[in-house]
Amino acid sequence: MKAQKQVVLWGILLLLLMAGCGTKDGQKKATGDGMARYQPKQYVELKHPSWSKNATIYEVNLRQFTPEGTFKAFEGHLQRLKEMGVDIIWLMPINPIGEKNRKGTLGSEYSVKDYLAVNPEYGTMDDFKALVKRIHSMGMYVIVDWVANHSAWDNKLATDHPDWYTKTREGKFQPTPWYDWSDVIDFDYTVPAMRKYMTDAMKFWVKEADIDGYRCDVAGFIPVDFWDNVRAELDAIKPVFMLAEWESRDMHRRAFDMTYAWSLWDEMKKATTGKKGIGGLVVYMSHDVNAFPHDAFRMTFTDNHDKNSWEGTQFSNFGEGLQACMVFACTVNGMPLVYSGQEAGLDRSLKFFDKDEIEWKQHPFYSMYRELFDLKHKNQALWNGAWGGEMVRIYNDMEDKVISFVREKNGNVVIPIINFSDRQVSVTLKDKDYAGKYSELFSKVAFELKGDDKLTLGPWSYMVLYK
Repeated sequence: MKAQKQVVLWGILLLLLMAGCGTKDGQKKATGDGMARYQPKQYVELKHPSWSKNATIYEVNLRQFTPEGTFKAFEGHLQRLKEMGVDIIWLMPINPIGEKNRKGTLGSEYSVKDYLAVNPEYGTMDDFKALVKRIHSMGMYVIVDWVANHSAWDNKLATDHPDWYTKTREGKFQPTPWYDWSDVIDFDYTVPAMRKYMTDAMKFWVKEADIDGYRCDVAGFIPVDFWDNVRAELDAIKPVFMLAEWESRDMHRRAFDMTYAWSLWDEMKKATTGKKGIGGLVVYMSHDVNAFPHDAFRMTFTDNHDKNSWEGTQFSNFGEGLQACMVFACTVNGMPLVYSGQEAGLDRSLKFFDKDEIEWKQHPFYSMYRELFDLKHKNQALWNGAWGGEMVRIYNDMEDKVISFVREKNGNVVIPIINFSDRQVSVTLKDKDYAGKYSELFSKVAFELKGDDKLTLGPWSYMVLYK
């Protein structure tokens, strides 16, 4: 019995010694494992195409762009767009348009009759491939508008696979719930076969026509896990660029390079024609810096086809503050967009369901965009996502009217100073940290900041200092 106790005691002692010998290493391992969970993690897991680092984007309304409204006719504008500084050509949907329940005489491009074909009004598949090849030869890239949320009523899928669509309580096809989109019917993304078809259709255009990605219509109406998988399958073919018509950080993790800055447009309108001052703009920039992932691209704009068609023109929305908004949208964090005709001073809402040709003419906006885009290309402070510089506020004594900030990257600096008011103002910048010699983008005048600089800005005027 005594021997048994001794054995037990020796066993306990041995266990204690082993535990003691391992205590330090064990604690280190536990501590190491424990700290790992607290290490910062990069939210954006996808890899942006390298060519997107300082890219700009242009939306093409092919129907209204030329009298012919074709791929071939549009090619004649490519050199002009290249010289303006456009990098990504975004084509509105190129697929055949549904006829059943069509709106207007020509219908909506977002009512897709066949996902694997080209709209004959625009040309042939060979014409489209030639356009893509021409765009690539000029050092630009092309993305195509993709409508995955719904199809036309007379899309063959509705006949062959009616189970791929959501239904009313009576079991009938329906437009996207709560919307008056009577020319389309809603897909059901709980159906795996439907998801596979849509993914394969998107892969088709990358493989067959060599496009560089997609702008995805109402992307937030479709489960993110679908988009995550689409991105992975497309990237396996070639590096693609994906733009979501949505404004949400969850889109950026694995699926989309860029989402819409809808809220920036809203706040710019409030600051100009809404006469609300810059408070909303400051809130937007604060949220962009503090809440959005640094490597998430945001598309900034003063117009696009939705705004132009349904909410007025660039002039009616921003009034005398339009140019201030153009400068702001091209210097904040994000990729600036120009919509068809903006650079020619488009001053009317283009018809959406009928022919309504853009009037092309020389306009100061073309040169303005060219200068802003050139600065974006050359100055790393304005590059996209993590390639660019964070927006840092420069405080001033007119904080209800003048917004001033700096972006800096690898010795490149850009300082926009914009008067969002209809009055001339004298403003003092609290800019001691950024004293130095600069150039002003538009006047080409050399400028020196010495700290606590006092400037006079006319109504809705702006300066963009850079070095």
